[in-house]
Amino acid sequence: MSREFIVPAKIYTGEGSLELAEKELCTMGDRVLIVTDPVVIKLNCFEKLTAMLSKNRVSYTIYSDVMGEPTDTIVNAGLAKYEVEDCDCMIAVGGGSPIDTMKAIAALSVNGGKISDYMGKVIKGKMPPMAAIPTTAGTGSEATKFTVITDSKTDIKMLLKGECLIPSLAVIDPAFSMSSPKSVTASTGLDALTHAVESYTSRLAQPLTDAVAISAVKRIMKYLPVAYSDGTDTEARTQMSIAALEAGIAINNASVTIVHGMSRPIGALFHVPHGLSNAMLLEKCIGFALDGAYGRFADLGRAVNAADSTDSDEAAAKKFLAKLGEICRICEVPTLADYGIDKVKFMQSAGKMADDALASGSPANTVKPVTKENILEIYSSLWNG
Repeated sequence: MSREFIVPAKIYTGEGSLELAEKELCTMGDRVLIVTDPVVIKLNCFEKLTAMLSKNRVSYTIYSDVMGEPTDTIVNAGLAKYEVEDCDCMIAVGGGSPIDTMKAIAALSVNGGKISDYMGKVIKGKMPPMAAIPTTAGTGSEATKFTVITDSKTDIKMLLKGECLIPSLAVIDPAFSMSSPKSVTASTGLDALTHAVESYTSRLAQPLTDAVAISAVKRIMKYLPVAYSDGTDTEARTQMSIAALEAGIAINNASVTIVHGMSRPIGALFHVPHGLSNAMLLEKCIGFALDGAYGRFADLGRAVNAADSTDSDEAAAKKFLAKLGEICRICEVPTLADYGIDKVKFMQSAGKMADDALASGSPANTVKPVTKENILEIYSSLWNG
């Protein structure tokens, strides 16, 4: 069966990538909207970018109001700034939130309407030039055709898609992630791990996504504990930035499965950061999916040396599942209760969350059928330790 494989038009990776990308960044358009957040705007790496633009006499304006995960309100405010300042291109600097916000602003700048109008549709149109400079190693949004925006009226995290949303330029410089605190390093790193595992075991997997997904899983299992314990370790940060990119490329072409489907509603209703809600679900959801494709999960177990050729596929798959639980514990992933979520409110919301999860389409990519009852059982199991 023939398949397509899509990546950004140009990718720069490694230390010094920002300088290497100078020409492309400074010739994108006449006036740049820089989309970022209140933390990143204070970092030295952000100052390096604006100094570069100024040196090349590139006009820019900054939208730094992306606080938390993006909502339609945040997108609308960014769009207003883009239009008032007469911008014609964008650079997002930050984690997945600024990058997703940039994509949504671009879509509305071309197609108009409300961002919720595009739920369940494929976004099209000739987008303004977009560059993504991630400061975390996790979301992979710099390489994907997806953006996740919360509808503030319905409390639904909308998964919106369209090939036109892939940034034309991605600059992955590990120096930009060196300042990430431990909590962000864990959350985003486990998000990337979830991407890699889900894409490898997705119904939409293909040989090219398999290659980058396995590579990402191996890097993350080796280097995330190092980056978590010592954020100044340059090699660990470098390897994690590559792994996040690989995992982003993988989900861009093979999509995600049950973990992401169930994670987004938790984030929308209880304001848990996306990577963290993935991590809370990871072991339970993969445990559910395991017997749907022991061979695929076994591949991952052997790739990270949790199992070997003497293990049956079932045994190797279960050893990989145990490895997932181990890395979540190393990264000190809290339970829902530890995070401060009220069990009664959570279970009262479980029906809506299950419906929203199924409506997103992600669970349908899982290697075994997923019903609303399955999702409700997993949500309930999160309170059982």
